Amino acid sequence: MEEFAILLDSLVYTRSRNGKLKLIADYLRSTPDPDRGWALAALTDGLDFPAVKSSTIRNLLTERIDPVLFALSRDYVGDTAETASLLWPEPPDPPAPPSVSEAVEALSAMTRTSVLPELARLLDRLDANGRFALLKLATGAMRIGISARLAKLAFALAFDVAIDDVEEYWHGQTPPYLPLFDWAANGAPPPSAENVPLFRPFMLAHPLEDTIVDMVDYVAEWKWDGIRVQLVNAGGETRLYSRSGDDISGTFPELAAALQIPAVLDGELLVRGSHQGGEEGGAASFNALQQRLGRKAVPKRMLEDYPAFVRLYDLLIVEGEDLRGLSWVQRRALLESFLPRLDPQRFDLSAVIEAASLDELAAIRERARDDAIEGVMLKRRDSPYVAGRRTGLWYKWKRDPLLVDCVLMYAQRGSGKRSSFYSDYTFGCWDGDPDQGAELLPVGKAYFGFTDEELKWLDRYVRNHTVNRFGPVRETDKSLVLEVAFDSVHLSKRHKSGLAMRFPRINRIRTDKPAHEADHIETLKALVRD
Repeated sequence: MEEFAILLDSLVYTRSRNGKLKLIADYLRSTPDPDRGWALAALTDGLDFPAVKSSTIRNLLTERIDPVLFALSRDYVGDTAETASLLWPEPPDPPAPPSVSEAVEALSAMTRTSVLPELARLLDRLDANGRFALLKLATGAMRIGISARLAKLAFALAFDVAIDDVEEYWHGQTPPYLPLFDWAANGAPPPSAENVPLFRPFMLAHPLEDTIVDMVDYVAEWKWDGIRVQLVNAGGETRLYSRSGDDISGTFPELAAALQIPAVLDGELLVRGSHQGGEEGGAASFNALQQRLGRKAVPKRMLEDYPAFVRLYDLLIVEGEDLRGLSWVQRRALLESFLPRLDPQRFDLSAVIEAASLDELAAIRERARDDAIEGVMLKRRDSPYVAGRRTGLWYKWKRDPLLVDCVLMYAQRGSGKRSSFYSDYTFGCWDGDPDQGAELLPVGKAYFGFTDEELKWLDRYVRNHTVNRFGPVRETDKSLVLEVAFDSVHLSKRHKSGLAMRFPRINRIRTDKPAHEADHIETLKALVRD
Protein backbone atom coordinates (compact mmCIF):
# COMPACT_ATOMS: atom_id res chain seq x y z
CA MET A 1 0.00 0.00 0.00
CA GLU A 2 2.92 2.33 0.69
CA GLU A 3 4.19 2.08 -2.90
CA PHE A 4 0.68 2.72 -4.24
CA ALA A 5 0.39 5.74 -1.95
CA ILE A 6 3.71 7.08 -3.29
CA LEU A 7 2.43 6.57 -6.84
CA LEU A 8 -0.77 8.53 -6.17
CA ASP A 9 1.11 11.30 -4.43
CA SER A 10 3.54 11.59 -7.34
CA LEU A 11 0.72 11.60 -9.90
CA VAL A 12 -1.05 14.43 -8.09
CA TYR A 13 2.04 16.64 -8.36
CA THR A 14 3.09 15.64 -11.88
CA ARG A 15 1.59 17.85 -14.59
CA SER A 16 3.31 16.28 -17.59
CA ARG A 17 1.37 13.57 -19.42
CA ASN A 18 4.59 11.74 -20.26
CA GLY A 19 5.65 12.04 -16.64
CA LYS A 20 2.41 10.41 -15.48
CA LEU A 21 2.84 7.63 -18.06
CA LYS A 22 6.35 6.88 -16.80
CA LEU A 23 5.27 6.83 -13.15
CA ILE A 24 2.50 4.31 -13.80
CA ALA A 25 4.65 2.19 -16.13
CA ASP A 26 7.48 2.02 -13.57
CA TYR A 27 5.01 1.01 -10.85
CA LEU A 28 3.46 -1.75 -12.99
CA ARG A 29 6.89 -3.16 -13.87
CA SER A 30 8.21 -3.18 -10.32
CA THR A 31 5.08 -4.30 -8.41
CA PRO A 32 4.21 -8.00 -8.15
CA ASP A 33 0.86 -9.63 -8.91
CA PRO A 34 -1.84 -9.21 -7.79
CA ASP A 35 -1.11 -5.79 -6.22
CA ARG A 36 -0.37 -4.12 -9.56
CA GLY A 37 -3.60 -5.46 -11.02
CA TRP A 38 -5.71 -4.07 -8.19
CA ALA A 39 -3.89 -0.75 -8.46
CA LEU A 40 -4.52 -0.62 -12.21
CA ALA A 41 -8.20 -1.34 -11.61
CA ALA A 42 -8.36 1.49 -9.09
CA LEU A 43 -6.81 3.92 -11.59
CA THR A 44 -9.32 2.92 -14.28
CA ASP A 45 -12.44 2.91 -12.06
CA GLY A 46 -12.61 -0.86 -12.14
CA LEU A 47 -13.31 -1.36 -8.42
CA ASP A 48 -16.47 -0.93 -6.40
CA PHE A 49 -16.90 -1.31 -2.66
CA PRO A 50 -20.61 -0.74 -1.93
CA ALA A 51 -20.17 -0.37 1.83
CA VAL A 52 -17.76 2.57 1.57
CA LYS A 53 -19.25 5.91 0.54
CA SER A 54 -18.28 9.52 1.15
CA SER A 55 -20.95 9.64 3.85
CA THR A 56 -19.23 6.64 5.52
CA ILE A 57 -16.01 8.60 5.76
CA ARG A 58 -17.80 11.65 7.14
CA ASN A 59 -19.58 9.55 9.77
CA LEU A 60 -16.33 7.88 10.74
CA LEU A 61 -14.50 11.19 11.09
CA THR A 62 -17.18 12.77 13.25
CA GLU A 63 -16.68 9.93 15.76
CA ARG A 64 -13.05 10.97 16.24
CA ILE A 65 -12.91 14.63 15.18
CA ASP A 66 -14.91 17.71 16.13
CA PRO A 67 -17.64 17.85 13.42
CA VAL A 68 -17.24 21.62 13.06
CA LEU A 69 -13.48 21.24 12.53
CA PHE A 70 -14.10 18.58 9.92
CA ALA A 71 -16.72 20.68 8.09
CA LEU A 72 -14.47 23.75 8.02
CA SER A 73 -11.47 21.70 6.92
CA ARG A 74 -13.47 19.93 4.20
CA ASP A 75 -14.68 23.26 2.87
CA TYR A 76 -11.11 24.57 2.73
CA VAL A 77 -9.45 21.44 1.28
CA GLY A 78 -12.27 20.61 -1.13
CA ASP A 79 -11.78 16.82 -1.01
CA THR A 80 -13.23 14.43 1.59
CA ALA A 81 -10.50 11.77 1.31
CA GLU A 82 -7.68 14.29 1.63
CA THR A 83 -9.35 16.01 4.58
CA ALA A 84 -9.92 12.71 6.37
CA SER A 85 -6.38 11.47 5.73
CA LEU A 86 -4.90 14.63 7.24
CA LEU A 87 -7.24 14.87 10.25
CA TRP A 88 -7.22 11.19 11.23
CA PRO A 89 -5.51 10.79 14.64
CA GLU A 90 -2.18 8.97 14.44
CA PRO A 91 -2.19 5.79 16.59
CA PRO A 92 0.71 5.57 19.09
CA ASP A 93 2.01 2.22 17.84
CA PRO A 94 0.53 1.47 14.38
CA PRO A 95 0.60 -2.10 13.00
CA ALA A 96 2.32 -2.88 9.70
CA PRO A 97 0.55 -1.30 6.68
CA PRO A 98 -1.60 -3.57 4.50
CA SER A 99 -0.71 -4.47 0.93
CA VAL A 100 -3.02 -3.30 -1.87
CA SER A 101 -4.40 -6.83 -2.17
CA GLU A 102 -5.00 -7.05 1.58
CA ALA A 103 -6.78 -3.68 1.53
CA VAL A 104 -8.98 -4.76 -1.40
CA GLU A 105 -9.88 -8.00 0.35
CA ALA A 106 -10.80 -6.16 3.55
CA LEU A 107 -12.83 -3.48 1.72
CA SER A 108 -14.70 -6.13 -0.28
CA ALA A 109 -15.72 -7.96 2.90
CA MET A 110 -17.11 -4.84 4.63
CA THR A 111 -20.85 -4.46 5.08
CA ARG A 112 -22.91 -1.46 6.09
CA THR A 113 -22.92 -2.70 9.68
CA SER A 114 -19.22 -3.55 9.86
CA VAL A 115 -17.69 -0.80 7.73
CA LEU A 116 -17.07 1.81 10.43
CA PRO A 117 -14.89 -0.25 12.81
CA GLU A 118 -13.19 -2.23 10.02
CA LEU A 119 -12.34 0.85 7.94
CA ALA A 120 -11.03 2.54 11.08
CA ARG A 121 -8.68 -0.41 11.72
CA LEU A 122 -7.28 -0.11 8.19
CA LEU A 123 -6.76 3.64 8.55
CA ASP A 124 -4.94 3.08 11.84
CA ARG A 125 -2.33 1.02 9.96
CA LEU A 126 -1.39 3.82 7.54
CA ASP A 127 0.25 7.23 7.52
CA ALA A 128 -1.42 10.30 5.94
CA ASN A 129 -0.36 9.39 2.38
CA GLY A 130 -1.47 5.79 2.86
CA ARG A 131 -4.82 6.87 4.26
CA PHE A 132 -5.37 9.14 1.27
CA ALA A 133 -4.58 6.25 -1.11
CA LEU A 134 -6.84 3.86 0.79
CA LEU A 135 -9.81 6.22 0.79
CA LYS A 136 -9.38 7.02 -2.90
CA LEU A 137 -9.20 3.30 -3.60
CA ALA A 138 -12.29 2.66 -1.47
CA THR A 139 -14.53 5.36 -2.95
CA GLY A 140 -13.31 5.15 -6.55
CA ALA A 141 -13.03 8.95 -6.73
CA MET A 142 -9.41 9.20 -7.84
CA ARG A 143 -9.58 12.60 -9.58
CA ILE A 144 -5.84 12.70 -10.16
CA GLY A 145 -5.88 13.37 -13.89
CA ILE A 146 -5.63 9.73 -14.98
CA SER A 147 -8.07 8.50 -17.60
CA ALA A 148 -8.61 4.83 -18.41
CA ARG A 149 -6.94 5.47 -21.78
CA LEU A 150 -3.85 6.94 -20.11
CA ALA A 151 -3.57 3.95 -17.78
CA LYS A 152 -3.78 1.58 -20.74
CA LEU A 153 -1.07 3.55 -22.55
CA ALA A 154 1.10 3.23 -19.44
CA PHE A 155 0.47 -0.53 -19.41
CA ALA A 156 1.58 -0.73 -23.05
CA LEU A 157 4.67 1.35 -22.25
CA ALA A 158 5.53 -0.78 -19.22
CA PHE A 159 5.71 -4.04 -21.16
CA ASP A 160 6.45 -2.78 -24.68
CA VAL A 161 3.23 -4.08 -26.23
CA ALA A 162 0.95 -2.37 -28.76
CA ILE A 163 -1.79 -0.16 -27.33
CA ASP A 164 -4.24 -1.57 -29.91
CA ASP A 165 -3.60 -5.05 -28.50
CA VAL A 166 -4.07 -3.78 -24.94
CA GLU A 167 -7.42 -2.23 -25.92
CA GLU A 168 -8.48 -5.44 -27.67
CA TYR A 169 -7.63 -7.81 -24.82
CA TRP A 170 -8.53 -5.51 -21.91
CA HIS A 171 -12.31 -5.85 -22.10
CA GLY A 172 -13.67 -9.03 -20.63
CA GLN A 173 -10.81 -9.26 -18.13
CA THR A 174 -11.53 -8.68 -14.47
CA PRO A 175 -9.26 -7.30 -11.74
CA PRO A 176 -6.52 -8.10 -10.92
CA TYR A 177 -6.04 -8.90 -14.66
CA LEU A 178 -3.68 -11.83 -14.13
CA PRO A 179 -4.02 -13.22 -17.71
CA LEU A 180 -3.41 -9.73 -19.11
CA PHE A 181 -0.20 -9.28 -17.09
CA ASP A 182 0.87 -12.84 -17.89
CA TRP A 183 0.55 -12.05 -21.62
CA ALA A 184 2.24 -8.64 -21.51
CA ALA A 185 4.95 -9.32 -18.93
CA ASN A 186 5.66 -13.03 -19.38
CA GLY A 187 4.93 -13.71 -23.04
CA ALA A 188 1.95 -15.99 -22.42
CA PRO A 189 -0.78 -16.31 -25.10
CA PRO A 190 -3.20 -13.37 -25.11
CA PRO A 191 -6.51 -13.72 -23.28
CA SER A 192 -9.15 -15.34 -25.48
CA ALA A 193 -12.36 -13.49 -26.39
CA GLU A 194 -13.84 -16.24 -28.56
CA ASN A 195 -17.61 -16.72 -28.19
CA VAL A 196 -17.86 -13.94 -25.59
CA PRO A 197 -19.81 -10.72 -26.40
CA LEU A 198 -16.98 -8.35 -25.53
CA PHE A 199 -16.69 -4.64 -26.17
CA ARG A 200 -14.24 -3.52 -28.87
CA PRO A 201 -12.67 -0.04 -28.64
CA PHE A 202 -14.39 2.59 -30.76
CA MET A 203 -12.72 4.45 -33.59
CA LEU A 204 -12.89 8.15 -32.78
CA ALA A 205 -12.56 11.42 -34.70
CA HIS A 206 -10.48 14.56 -34.40
CA PRO A 207 -12.20 17.98 -34.52
CA LEU A 208 -11.97 19.38 -38.04
CA GLU A 209 -11.07 22.92 -36.88
CA ASP A 210 -8.79 24.47 -39.55
CA THR A 211 -7.98 21.21 -41.33
CA ILE A 212 -8.59 21.30 -45.08
CA VAL A 213 -9.71 18.02 -46.61
CA ASP A 214 -10.36 17.03 -50.20
CA MET A 215 -13.86 15.60 -50.50
CA VAL A 216 -12.58 13.27 -53.21
CA ASP A 217 -10.86 11.32 -50.41
CA TYR A 218 -13.57 11.67 -47.76
CA VAL A 219 -17.22 10.83 -47.29
CA ALA A 220 -19.61 12.84 -45.12
CA GLU A 221 -22.29 11.55 -42.72
CA TRP A 222 -24.52 13.23 -40.19
CA LYS A 223 -23.24 13.30 -36.61
CA TRP A 224 -26.31 12.25 -34.66
CA ASP A 225 -27.09 13.64 -31.21
CA GLY A 226 -27.73 10.40 -29.33
CA ILE A 227 -25.20 8.16 -27.62
CA ARG A 228 -22.60 6.12 -29.47
CA VAL A 229 -23.16 2.42 -28.85
CA GLN A 230 -21.85 -0.96 -29.86
CA LEU A 231 -24.05 -4.04 -30.20
CA VAL A 232 -22.23 -7.35 -29.84
CA ASN A 233 -23.66 -10.83 -30.40
CA ALA A 234 -21.39 -13.79 -29.63
CA GLY A 235 -21.89 -17.20 -28.06
CA GLY A 236 -25.66 -16.85 -28.32
CA GLU A 237 -25.71 -13.68 -26.17
CA THR A 238 -26.15 -10.01 -27.11
CA ARG A 239 -24.87 -7.02 -25.19
CA LEU A 240 -25.20 -3.30 -25.74
CA TYR A 241 -22.22 -1.14 -24.75
CA SER A 242 -21.84 2.62 -24.33
CA ARG A 243 -18.85 4.52 -25.62
CA SER A 244 -17.03 4.00 -22.32
CA GLY A 245 -17.54 0.23 -22.51
CA ASP A 246 -20.34 0.12 -19.91
CA ASP A 247 -22.93 -2.62 -20.43
CA ILE A 248 -26.31 -0.87 -20.86
CA SER A 249 -28.23 -3.89 -22.18
CA GLY A 250 -30.64 -3.80 -19.22
CA THR A 251 -31.65 -0.20 -19.96
CA PHE A 252 -32.47 -0.99 -23.60
CA PRO A 253 -33.67 -4.63 -23.56
CA GLU A 254 -35.47 -4.28 -26.90
CA LEU A 255 -32.14 -3.63 -28.64
CA ALA A 256 -30.32 -6.48 -26.93
CA ALA A 257 -33.11 -8.78 -28.11
CA ALA A 258 -33.06 -7.42 -31.66
CA LEU A 259 -29.62 -8.69 -32.75
CA GLN A 260 -29.57 -12.47 -33.12
CA ILE A 261 -26.77 -12.74 -35.70
CA PRO A 262 -23.12 -13.06 -34.53
CA ALA A 263 -21.83 -9.56 -35.27
CA VAL A 264 -20.38 -6.35 -33.84
CA LEU A 265 -22.22 -3.18 -34.89
CA ASP A 266 -21.25 0.47 -34.33
CA GLY A 267 -23.97 3.11 -34.33
CA GLU A 268 -25.90 5.87 -32.59
CA LEU A 269 -28.63 5.01 -30.10
CA LEU A 270 -31.70 7.21 -30.65
CA VAL A 271 -35.40 7.14 -29.80
CA ARG A 272 -38.56 7.79 -31.78
CA GLY A 273 -41.99 7.93 -30.21
CA SER A 274 -44.29 10.87 -29.63
CA HIS A 275 -41.32 13.25 -29.62
CA GLN A 276 -40.09 12.30 -33.07
CA GLY A 277 -39.68 14.65 -35.99
CA GLY A 278 -37.28 15.66 -38.70
CA GLU A 279 -36.79 14.71 -42.29
CA GLU A 280 -33.66 12.66 -41.71
CA GLY A 281 -35.43 9.64 -40.20
CA GLY A 282 -37.65 10.64 -37.30
CA ALA A 283 -35.08 10.70 -34.50
CA ALA A 284 -36.17 12.57 -31.40
CA SER A 285 -33.94 15.04 -29.58
CA PHE A 286 -31.38 14.00 -26.99
CA ASN A 287 -33.76 15.27 -24.33
CA ALA A 288 -36.21 12.50 -25.29
CA LEU A 289 -33.45 9.88 -25.16
CA GLN A 290 -32.41 11.16 -21.75
CA GLN A 291 -35.74 10.00 -20.30
CA ARG A 292 -34.46 6.44 -20.61
CA LEU A 293 -30.77 6.80 -19.79
CA GLY A 294 -29.53 5.47 -16.45
CA ARG A 295 -32.64 3.45 -15.62
CA LYS A 296 -32.18 -0.03 -14.21
CA ALA A 297 -35.80 -0.93 -14.87
CA VAL A 298 -37.74 0.48 -17.83
CA PRO A 299 -41.55 0.70 -17.44
CA LYS A 300 -43.64 -0.71 -20.29
CA ARG A 301 -45.14 2.74 -20.95
CA MET A 302 -41.67 4.20 -21.44
CA LEU A 303 -40.74 1.44 -23.89
CA GLU A 304 -43.83 2.42 -25.88
CA ASP A 305 -43.37 6.20 -25.65
CA TYR A 306 -39.63 6.22 -26.31
CA PRO A 307 -38.84 3.19 -28.51
CA ALA A 308 -35.11 2.90 -29.07
CA PHE A 309 -33.32 2.13 -32.30
CA VAL A 310 -29.73 2.22 -33.57
CA ARG A 311 -28.68 4.26 -36.58
CA LEU A 312 -25.78 2.20 -37.89
CA TYR A 313 -22.39 3.67 -38.78
CA ASP A 314 -20.17 0.63 -39.21
CA LEU A 315 -19.85 -3.15 -39.27
CA LEU A 316 -16.81 -4.44 -37.36
CA ILE A 317 -17.26 -8.21 -37.24
CA VAL A 318 -19.85 -10.48 -38.83
CA GLU A 319 -20.20 -14.23 -38.28
CA GLY A 320 -16.60 -14.61 -37.15
CA GLU A 321 -15.03 -12.47 -39.88
CA ASP A 322 -13.15 -9.40 -38.60
CA LEU A 323 -13.73 -6.52 -41.04
CA ARG A 324 -11.83 -3.80 -39.20
CA GLY A 325 -8.80 -4.01 -41.48
CA LEU A 326 -10.91 -3.27 -44.55
CA SER A 327 -11.43 0.23 -45.92
CA TRP A 328 -14.49 2.30 -44.99
CA VAL A 329 -15.83 1.83 -48.53
CA GLN A 330 -15.60 -1.96 -48.23
CA ARG A 331 -17.14 -2.03 -44.74
CA ARG A 332 -19.95 0.28 -45.86
CA ALA A 333 -20.84 -2.01 -48.76
CA LEU A 334 -20.93 -5.00 -46.42
CA LEU A 335 -23.03 -3.05 -43.89
CA GLU A 336 -25.56 -2.13 -46.60
CA SER A 337 -25.86 -5.76 -47.65
CA PHE A 338 -26.15 -6.85 -43.99
CA LEU A 339 -28.89 -4.35 -43.08
CA PRO A 340 -31.83 -6.28 -44.65
CA ARG A 341 -31.11 -9.12 -42.19
CA LEU A 342 -31.94 -6.81 -39.27
CA ASP A 343 -35.26 -5.67 -37.77
CA PRO A 344 -36.13 -2.36 -39.54
CA GLN A 345 -37.91 -1.15 -36.40
CA ARG A 346 -34.65 -1.35 -34.44
CA PHE A 347 -31.98 -0.58 -37.06
CA ASP A 348 -31.47 1.81 -39.93
CA LEU A 349 -28.49 3.25 -41.78
CA SER A 350 -26.82 6.61 -41.25
CA ALA A 351 -27.13 8.31 -44.62
CA VAL A 352 -24.18 9.56 -46.63
CA ILE A 353 -24.31 13.30 -47.37
CA GLU A 354 -23.67 14.12 -51.00
CA ALA A 355 -21.24 17.07 -51.08
CA ALA A 356 -18.58 17.77 -53.70
CA SER A 357 -16.63 20.27 -51.58
CA LEU A 358 -16.23 21.52 -48.04
CA ASP A 359 -18.05 24.72 -48.98
CA GLU A 360 -21.03 22.72 -50.18
CA LEU A 361 -20.90 20.61 -47.03
CA ALA A 362 -20.75 23.77 -44.91
CA ALA A 363 -23.96 25.01 -46.52
CA ILE A 364 -25.66 21.68 -45.76
CA ARG A 365 -24.30 21.77 -42.22
CA GLU A 366 -26.05 25.10 -41.61
CA ARG A 367 -29.34 23.23 -41.22
CA ALA A 368 -27.81 20.76 -38.77
CA ARG A 369 -29.61 22.51 -35.90
CA ASP A 370 -32.69 20.48 -36.74
CA ASP A 371 -33.87 17.43 -34.83
CA ALA A 372 -31.21 15.07 -33.48
CA ILE A 373 -28.32 16.28 -35.66
CA GLU A 374 -25.19 17.42 -33.85
CA GLY A 375 -23.04 18.15 -36.90
CA VAL A 376 -21.30 16.15 -39.61
CA MET A 377 -18.59 13.49 -39.79
CA LEU A 378 -15.85 13.23 -42.41
CA LYS A 379 -14.40 9.76 -42.92
CA ARG A 380 -11.53 8.91 -45.19
CA ARG A 381 -12.77 6.41 -47.76
CA ASP A 382 -9.74 4.12 -47.42
CA SER A 383 -9.62 4.23 -43.60
CA PRO A 384 -9.54 0.95 -41.65
CA TYR A 385 -11.42 0.79 -38.34
CA VAL A 386 -8.76 1.41 -35.69
CA ALA A 387 -9.12 2.08 -31.98
CA GLY A 388 -8.83 5.64 -30.71
CA ARG A 389 -8.12 8.81 -32.71
CA ARG A 390 -5.80 8.55 -35.68
CA THR A 391 -4.79 11.75 -37.42
CA GLY A 392 -6.13 12.16 -40.93
CA LEU A 393 -8.72 9.37 -40.88
CA TRP A 394 -11.95 10.66 -39.28
CA TYR A 395 -12.99 14.22 -38.45
CA LYS A 396 -16.01 15.63 -36.63
CA TRP A 397 -17.42 19.01 -37.61
CA LYS A 398 -19.91 19.97 -34.93
CA ARG A 399 -22.51 22.64 -35.47
CA ASP A 400 -21.71 26.12 -34.23
CA PRO A 401 -22.76 26.58 -30.60
CA LEU A 402 -25.63 28.75 -29.49
CA LEU A 403 -24.72 31.76 -27.35
CA VAL A 404 -26.64 33.49 -24.59
CA ASP A 405 -25.71 36.11 -21.98
CA CYS A 406 -26.36 34.93 -18.41
CA VAL A 407 -25.75 36.32 -14.93
CA LEU A 408 -23.52 34.51 -12.43
CA MET A 409 -25.60 33.43 -9.42
CA TYR A 410 -23.68 30.77 -7.44
CA ALA A 411 -20.20 29.24 -7.34
CA GLN A 412 -18.77 26.10 -5.81
CA ARG A 413 -15.25 24.81 -5.38
CA GLY A 414 -14.00 22.23 -7.80
CA SER A 415 -12.27 18.93 -7.07
CA GLY A 416 -8.72 17.67 -7.44
CA LYS A 417 -6.44 20.39 -8.81
CA ARG A 418 -9.31 22.87 -8.63
CA SER A 419 -10.22 22.18 -5.00
CA SER A 420 -8.81 25.58 -3.97
CA PHE A 421 -10.75 27.50 -6.65
CA TYR A 422 -14.39 28.41 -7.09
CA SER A 423 -14.63 26.87 -10.53
CA ASP A 424 -18.22 25.51 -10.83
CA TYR A 425 -20.59 28.30 -11.84
CA THR A 426 -24.39 28.41 -11.84
CA PHE A 427 -25.89 31.14 -13.99
CA GLY A 428 -29.35 32.41 -14.78
CA CYS A 429 -31.50 34.49 -17.13
CA TRP A 430 -34.19 37.04 -16.34
CA ASP A 431 -37.77 35.82 -16.01
CA GLY A 432 -39.12 39.03 -17.48
CA ASP A 433 -37.96 42.64 -17.38
CA PRO A 434 -35.36 43.18 -14.61
CA ASP A 435 -36.29 46.87 -14.48
CA GLN A 436 -39.80 45.78 -13.49
CA GLY A 437 -38.63 43.51 -10.67
CA ALA A 438 -38.17 40.24 -12.59
CA GLU A 439 -36.06 37.57 -10.88
CA LEU A 440 -33.15 35.54 -12.14
CA LEU A 441 -33.84 31.84 -12.70
CA PRO A 442 -30.96 29.34 -12.95
CA VAL A 443 -30.65 27.90 -16.46
CA GLY A 444 -27.37 25.99 -16.30
CA LYS A 445 -24.08 25.15 -14.65
CA ALA A 446 -20.62 25.07 -16.22
CA TYR A 447 -17.11 24.32 -15.05
CA PHE A 448 -15.03 24.64 -18.21
CA GLY A 449 -14.50 26.87 -21.24
CA PHE A 450 -12.21 29.37 -19.47
CA THR A 451 -8.42 29.67 -19.30
CA ASP A 452 -6.33 29.25 -16.14
CA GLU A 453 -5.97 33.02 -15.92
CA GLU A 454 -9.72 33.51 -16.30
CA LEU A 455 -10.28 30.88 -13.58
CA LYS A 456 -8.09 32.89 -11.18
CA TRP A 457 -9.97 36.05 -12.08
CA LEU A 458 -13.36 34.39 -11.56
CA ASP A 459 -12.23 32.89 -8.24
CA ARG A 460 -11.22 36.35 -6.97
CA TYR A 461 -14.49 37.77 -8.21
CA VAL A 462 -16.53 35.15 -6.32
CA ARG A 463 -14.61 35.72 -3.09
CA ASN A 464 -15.01 39.50 -3.34
CA HIS A 465 -18.69 39.47 -4.31
CA THR A 466 -20.13 36.81 -2.00
CA VAL A 467 -23.45 37.80 -0.43
CA ASN A 468 -24.45 34.48 1.13
CA ARG A 469 -23.09 31.01 1.86
CA PHE A 470 -24.82 27.63 1.76
CA GLY A 471 -22.27 25.04 2.87
CA PRO A 472 -19.69 24.76 0.07
CA VAL A 473 -21.74 27.04 -2.23
CA ARG A 474 -21.37 30.82 -2.39
CA GLU A 475 -24.06 33.12 -3.68
CA THR A 476 -22.69 36.16 -5.49
CA ASP A 477 -24.22 39.53 -6.12
CA LYS A 478 -26.02 39.49 -9.45
CA SER A 479 -23.64 41.73 -11.38
CA LEU A 480 -21.35 39.60 -13.58
CA VAL A 481 -22.47 38.61 -17.06
CA LEU A 482 -21.10 35.43 -18.62
CA GLU A 483 -21.52 34.60 -22.28
CA VAL A 484 -22.47 30.92 -22.27
CA ALA A 485 -22.10 28.60 -25.27
CA PHE A 486 -24.26 25.49 -25.49
CA ASP A 487 -25.34 22.93 -28.08
CA SER A 488 -29.11 22.94 -27.50
CA VAL A 489 -31.75 23.72 -24.91
CA HIS A 490 -34.74 21.59 -23.93
CA LEU A 491 -37.83 21.84 -21.78
CA SER A 492 -37.33 20.30 -18.33
CA LYS A 493 -39.73 19.80 -15.43
CA ARG A 494 -36.81 19.28 -13.05
CA HIS A 495 -35.61 22.89 -13.18
CA LYS A 496 -37.34 25.99 -11.89
CA SER A 497 -36.71 27.79 -15.16
CA GLY A 498 -38.33 24.91 -17.06
CA LEU A 499 -35.20 24.61 -19.23
CA ALA A 500 -32.07 22.48 -19.42
CA MET A 501 -28.99 23.28 -21.50
CA ARG A 502 -26.93 20.63 -23.27
CA PHE A 503 -23.13 20.98 -22.90
CA PRO A 504 -23.02 24.54 -21.49
CA ARG A 505 -19.57 26.15 -21.17
CA ILE A 506 -18.26 29.62 -20.39
CA ASN A 507 -17.46 31.30 -23.71
CA ARG A 508 -16.56 34.79 -22.52
CA ILE A 509 -16.57 36.96 -19.40
CA ARG A 510 -18.65 40.04 -20.22
CA THR A 511 -17.36 42.67 -17.79
CA ASP A 512 -18.47 45.23 -20.36
CA LYS A 513 -22.15 44.33 -20.07
CA PRO A 514 -24.45 45.34 -17.18
CA ALA A 515 -26.44 42.52 -15.63
CA HIS A 516 -29.85 43.97 -16.53
CA GLU A 517 -28.94 43.56 -20.23
CA ALA A 518 -28.49 39.78 -19.93
CA ASP A 519 -30.90 37.56 -21.82
CA HIS A 520 -34.41 36.57 -20.75
CA ILE A 521 -35.91 33.11 -20.25
CA GLU A 522 -38.11 33.72 -23.28
CA THR A 523 -34.99 34.05 -25.45
CA LEU A 524 -33.93 30.55 -24.46
CA LYS A 525 -37.43 29.13 -24.85
CA ALA A 526 -37.44 30.35 -28.44
CA LEU A 527 -34.45 28.06 -29.11
CA VAL A 528 -36.20 24.91 -27.85
CA ARG A 529 -36.77 22.43 -30.68
CA ASP A 530 -38.51 19.63 -28.79
